[in-house]
Amino acid sequence: MKKVKYAVLQAVAAHIEKNHNQMLHYLRTIVEHESFSADKEKLDQLALWLSETFEELVGGTSEIIEVQTYGNHVRCEWGQGEGQVLILAHFDTVWPIGTLNEMPFRIEGNRVSGPGIFDMKGGLIQGLFALKALKDTGISLDKKVVVFFDSDEEIGNPSSRPYIEEEAKKSDYVFVLEPGMTLEGALKTSRKGVGIYRLEVTGIPSHAGVDPDKGVSAIDELARQILKLHGETDFSTGTTISVGKISGGTATNVIAEKAEAEIDVRGKTVEELERVHKMLFNLEPLKEKTKLKMTGGINRMPLERTEKVQEMFETAKRIAKEQLSFELMEKETGGGSDGNLTAPFAATLDGLGAVGDGAHANHEHLLLDRMNERCALLAGLLIHYAGIREKS
Repeated sequence: MKKVKYAVLQAVAAHIEKNHNQMLHYLRTIVEHESFSADKEKLDQLALWLSETFEELVGGTSEIIEVQTYGNHVRCEWGQGEGQVLILAHFDTVWPIGTLNEMPFRIEGNRVSGPGIFDMKGGLIQGLFALKALKDTGISLDKKVVVFFDSDEEIGNPSSRPYIEEEAKKSDYVFVLEPGMTLEGALKTSRKGVGIYRLEVTGIPSHAGVDPDKGVSAIDELARQILKLHGETDFSTGTTISVGKISGGTATNVIAEKAEAEIDVRGKTVEELERVHKMLFNLEPLKEKTKLKMTGGINRMPLERTEKVQEMFETAKRIAKEQLSFELMEKETGGGSDGNLTAPFAATLDGLGAVGDGAHANHEHLLLDRMNERCALLAGLLIHYAGIREKS
């Protein structure tokens, strides 16, 4: 790979700095357009805005992918070449419509807050302005850049997953504009994979006062299974099994016939997720006359810290330090993202979005003075991995 030329990236960074106020204007616009994952009308409106904004700021082409149940998605292209680089950003948030009334877009010194600003509308705007800077400074890349904006990441990508995987299979590298970790803005070079399961227990009902000895409690069996499953958590390897929701029984004076639990599984490697999956489906009842039924499976494979991912981080770290004068760190996280979907198919670098804190929390915010450098970092990575097309 060609090294990023110092003068080229400095020109791009200067352009980003010059357009900082415009970037802030677009940030406000997208935050004030609420986009709760369950509100298709609002999501579709924002998808249209993204399509139009991409063509306005970056050029290229955009296509709205219509979805019946969930929000529409947007696929954009810029440049040309035999290879492809993919940029991923989701525009849905966990915040219900109306949250803006209690949590408005607000600038307080270096802190900018609002629903979804950190996770991940800030990163999305940074991505648009990185591409705008490349275009405005006359840089043509040697690979095509595809930007995919999806509307359902916060609910597990039920409709966008096949589109994201298809683009990943055609891509040489993937950059995910999820927020960085902690106020250090660390990139995410390892994400745990996720499994989602449901355990249903069937017992024998009876009157709790008249015939308690004739019943077999499904709740009792479920409680024993939960203790067993939680005992399988191993923090030394990063494998966690957590029962997050339970239900069961019909009345206080009835020995429960039915009980169920929803189970969250996290693991750092494909092998570990598959091991836990097999263990869950081989569970045996701990009490006689009870029956178990396990459903579910692996939802997202892990983003593993492979040699290619590590090389991508080292490149980003070098660009940040030598050309943009800031230090860059890497961390691992148990949370999932669009990057988990691309990791099995292409080298993926995650966490390139906003620097701040409070994802999914009332204090959600980003740091204003970090937007320009993160914008320039993405531009530098695109130049490095896509290459600059020589003028004929």
